[in-house]
Amino acid sequence: MDFSLTKQQEMLVREMAHFCKKELSTEYVLWMDENVDFVPDELWKKFADLGLFNGGIPEQYGGDGLLMVDLMLGFEQICKASLSVANAVGATIGFGTRFIAELGSEAQKAELLPRLGQGELKMCMALTEPAGGTDILGSISTTAEEKGGSWVINGQKIFITGAHVADYMIAIAKTDPDQKPSRSLSIFLVPGKAKGIRIGRVPKISFHHCDSVEVFFDNVEIPKENLLGTRSNGWYEMLAVLNPERIGVAMMGVGIIAACYEYAFRYAQERHAFGGPISRFQILQKYLADMFINLENARNITYKAAWLHDTGRPYHVEATMAKLVAAEGALHAAVHGAEIMGGYGICKEFPMQMYLRDAFQIQFSPISNEMSRNMLMQFQGLPKSWA
Repeated sequence: MDFSLTKQQEMLVREMAHFCKKELSTEYVLWMDENVDFVPDELWKKFADLGLFNGGIPEQYGGDGLLMVDLMLGFEQICKASLSVANAVGATIGFGTRFIAELGSEAQKAELLPRLGQGELKMCMALTEPAGGTDILGSISTTAEEKGGSWVINGQKIFITGAHVADYMIAIAKTDPDQKPSRSLSIFLVPGKAKGIRIGRVPKISFHHCDSVEVFFDNVEIPKENLLGTRSNGWYEMLAVLNPERIGVAMMGVGIIAACYEYAFRYAQERHAFGGPISRFQILQKYLADMFINLENARNITYKAAWLHDTGRPYHVEATMAKLVAAEGALHAAVHGAEIMGGYGICKEFPMQMYLRDAFQIQFSPISNEMSRNMLMQFQGLPKSWA
């Protein structure tokens, strides 16, 4: 068993770490958190020039064809610097690129994948609805009706990352309501500025510089060929995206733990009270030690899930575990990091308050920690607790 990185992987990590240190300084990230609702265009272009968006594009379409482990090595550095930025670029890479590469027609792949690789397009997935998130089969009421040579979409989505800036949305809608739920859904490629689409803001405490918004579809008409994959097979086709998403969100948790640990570790050494640095206090050393352990555990299981994905083995159990372990570790690190800093931990001048706010979002997104535990036991053969 070899946990070492290749020379190419080490170089990838160094390059992305250097980029993030230069372009995602703490000061700039805090500025974005107060002033923008998505990654500024100039930063997006810098990521494109770096080759970030080209990494997951198949080689036959001009991309690098990197594997999941390679992609996560770079993504970890972004997650450590800013979860909002990680979420923004991750939506295009994880949803846009993956859906088109997996389900797009040859014409769609030839047209869209090179542009995605160059950072020319932004994409999102319009899945979650007001009636529920994890309960996909029971909550989706958005419909797509075939009319002549078109599909007409009606309904509402919520908490859709980056839909307000998306050039295309991957929308999941019910096309066959008379069929059982798992055979009722289909996937569509919808232009972000199509007639009949309306966007509504959803103010929240987390991920400030990557908005998640409401999307209203009012008789949105798209060409018939914009159906991705096979009609009524959308649920099963989505799984090729939703399981990898858990690996990406797990890496977000890894990023928060790392950021909190490093910041709190430095602060505890620099802050003096009662005649010396507060890092000498046993209880604070316990907090830091627990963060350090959680970081190692979360990182290991996340990369294991990515490795299983790359080697063609089942990884749904490990991906679910990774999301759960990393999310809970992130909240622990942020809460205790703020406690180590005292009053400064909740001051906007410092990043710990942002880490804390952002950590809350991944407790239930894209799947709640409670449902993760239920699913893990379902995978082990116990009965469904939600059926």
